[in-house]
Amino acid sequence: MDEQTCTTREAAKALGISVRTAQLWVEGGRLRAWKTPGGHRRILRESVNALMHEHERECGLNLEGFDILIVEDERVQRMFLQSKIQEIGPEISVRTAYNGMEGLIKLGERQPQVLITNLLMPGLDGFEMLKTLSSSPLVHPIQVVVTTDLADDEISRHGSLPERVVVLLKPIQIPVLVAMVRAFYEGWLQYRQIAR
Repeated sequence: MDEQTCTTREAAKALGISVRTAQLWVEGGRLRAWKTPGGHRRILRESVNALMHEHERECGLNLEGFDILIVEDERVQRMFLQSKIQEIGPEISVRTAYNGMEGLIKLGERQPQVLITNLLMPGLDGFEMLKTLSSSPLVHPIQVVVTTDLADDEISRHGSLPERVVVLLKPIQIPVLVAMVRAFYEGWLQYRQIAR
């Protein structure tokens, strides 16, 4: 396959959409493509790039560096998570905050691709921070990972969590968290490579 085209699956992955949505976009003319003699779609990368740049302009995506914010009140845990996640890749920037208020300040300074947060913290806790975050206009979607020792019913008593939040129970299984962040990072690298 040449560098000027990609499969429907590759286009879908780059754009963060389902394969079916990519097919519909081809049929609707939003993505330029043709079919091979064998009946397989080939999509022009230029067409995928144009949509990605359009999305980038609308959402203000940062393609220069992958930013992660860790909000955790336990200093040792915060430093340990920061060091483990920093090892994933050289383009990863890991910032930290002590509680939800400091987290919101840092979110306002620069919006991360990934937010890892504890729930129970002094001052503004993780529940309130996430509630404030979900009611604010975001520059781009943030992948949120919550670390907690609270059971589901205890979380519900606090008002539950926003949709699409990943919950990791404490004690945190570091290999699981690192694998998850690595997957987010690799997806971002792939997106950036195609976008450029």
